[in-house]
Amino acid sequence: MQYASTTPRTLDSNLSQARTLSLTERHVLPLFGEQRKTSEQIEEEIRFLSDCDKSFANREEASVFFATRAWEYVQEGQLDTATYRFNLAYLLNEKNVDAFWGLGVVSFQKEQFEAAERMLRKGVEIAPENVPLIVDLSTVELRHFSQTNDRADLDESHQLLVHAARLDSTYAQTFYNLAIAEFHREDFAKSWEALHTGRRLNFSLVDFQFVELLRAKLPDPEGFFK
Repeated sequence: MQYASTTPRTLDSNLSQARTLSLTERHVLPLFGEQRKTSEQIEEEIRFLSDCDKSFANREEASVFFATRAWEYVQEGQLDTATYRFNLAYLLNEKNVDAFWGLGVVSFQKEQFEAAERMLRKGVEIAPENVPLIVDLSTVELRHFSQTNDRADLDESHQLLVHAARLDSTYAQTFYNLAIAEFHREDFAKSWEALHTGRRLNFSLVDFQFVELLRAKLPDPEGFFK
């Protein structure tokens, strides 16, 4: 997944709190914390939407603007600010895939894997043939599996990657992820097959530490990595 980094996991505990979150707290949680809106929040949103209606040709255009700016904040490492901008993009257009994608990436960077999965799945529901998005979701599933050893995460990731490969056989990251999934499934021959497909598409993405792990399980059948 793009822009990967790590910070403590906190989202699930925030969402489970019984108390009503403040506006400031809602701003920096995916989809404003997914809680029932307060009158204060509704008033703020009405003002925001009204201002956007005056400044943009339509709300879809405004949504693209805020999502684009949010991605810039992600690259700058300003994750809370990025979250708020993605939330605004969602408020303007609930079908903006970038809003869910971005919230998933931010959650992933914060190691909030369940939240990342939930956001990216929402994006995939809107854009079921978006291969990079599907592969990003598989990345989250694989990382979650590495933390929990929950077979369901591994199986879900594998299914996503097989589907992504059928949709587009030229997207290299699909096959690098598939190599990892097959490795954990202990099908080392298929792991090598996927790895070689990926390196033929984009050699720069090769993870040589993973190659060594795979070689320890099974020597490269093609003899490329010695």
